[in-house]
Amino acid sequence: MTGVSSGADWLARYSSSLMGVFGTPQRVLVRGAGALVWDADGKEYLDLLGGIAVNALGHAHPFVTSVIASQLATLGHVSNFFTSPTQIALAEKLLAITKAPAGSKVFFANSGTEANEAAFKLARRNSSGKRTKIIALEGAFHGRTMGALALTAKEAYRAPFEPLPGGVVHIPFGDIEALRAAVDESTAAVFLEPIQGEAGVRPLSVEYLRAAREATTAAGALLILDEVQTGIGRTGKWLASEDAGIVPDAVTLAKGLGGGFPVGALITFGEPTSSLLTAGQHGTTFGGNPVATAAALATLHAIESQGVLENVRTVGARLRAGLSDVDAVTEVRGEGLLIGFDLDADIAPAMVTAALDAGFIINSPGPRTIRLAPPLILTTEQADSFLAALPGIIQAAAQTAKDAQ
Repeated sequence: MTGVSSGADWLARYSSSLMGVFGTPQRVLVRGAGALVWDADGKEYLDLLGGIAVNALGHAHPFVTSVIASQLATLGHVSNFFTSPTQIALAEKLLAITKAPAGSKVFFANSGTEANEAAFKLARRNSSGKRTKIIALEGAFHGRTMGALALTAKEAYRAPFEPLPGGVVHIPFGDIEALRAAVDESTAAVFLEPIQGEAGVRPLSVEYLRAAREATTAAGALLILDEVQTGIGRTGKWLASEDAGIVPDAVTLAKGLGGGFPVGALITFGEPTSSLLTAGQHGTTFGGNPVATAAALATLHAIESQGVLENVRTVGARLRAGLSDVDAVTEVRGEGLLIGFDLDADIAPAMVTAALDAGFIINSPGPRTIRLAPPLILTTEQADSFLAALPGIIQAAAQTAKDAQ
């Protein structure tokens, strides 16, 4: 990486060397600090996506980076034939913050989709010789590996790779009666995202989560909550499902857990669920390595010690209120700093481009929907700068859409 290259130069090299599974990258980013990033041409952006809810403490957080460097200089990898103090300490910390009952356990992976793969296999073990059905929701996104993809609802993601692992049934989102009708003695597990991110930030109600717990308990099925995007303070709480007052059978975590370093986790609640996967039935080479678990411990410590959860609640409420006052915005959804808002025209993709031109990184999961998942340390001043620029971004996007007609 010698010499100085422009963004265009880097993108040309990208297209000749990397698979095109992500399309053409929007920019080549070279540096970050807090909620700001800079591209190869020196342009500054306010990052309102946070690596899709990954950079919980922003970019280059000094404490997290120092812990990672120190751990890597001490012990980087040991394989799963051994363990390390950071792995054990992180497991204990996750059990504590999730208020897991006695007998609960943790399995570490490298990503959200890997955590959900482990959860899929956990569900398969809840079989008793007759349980073959796994229930997920329409609009669900649980990952792109084969088991997680079977749980994911979007046909465009699924169709090229069928046949997928069988037994998965997708039921209508948020429909309690449909849920109750679907859960029976043939059900191994129900997978739910408390807030669907990929579908445009759609929250499940407290009533729905409680109904899911009641139905799965009655049928002997597992209730597995995918909090890969919603966990680790994203909603101003450790888990988005906390308000429901339920104890799930398992929770998956990733994204913000490592503050930018790849780490995922499956937490099983209680001894019966924790004993479903036994020695040799699942594994990972890199999962739970000392550097990843040190990064996660540092992230959790910073969130706790620096008032981050309160900041998420305060700045998130300010953003949602400000968005509701924008004329072209028809609906605002979400909690904390996981926010989706809808527009009155199909201009969301054009808004992503217009926002980049204006110095903001946002995401469009649908033609009329924008998703925001900024670092949890976003300031009120930074939130206000986006709200002030938003009408102009909408106007520019509407003009682009008009010109394209």
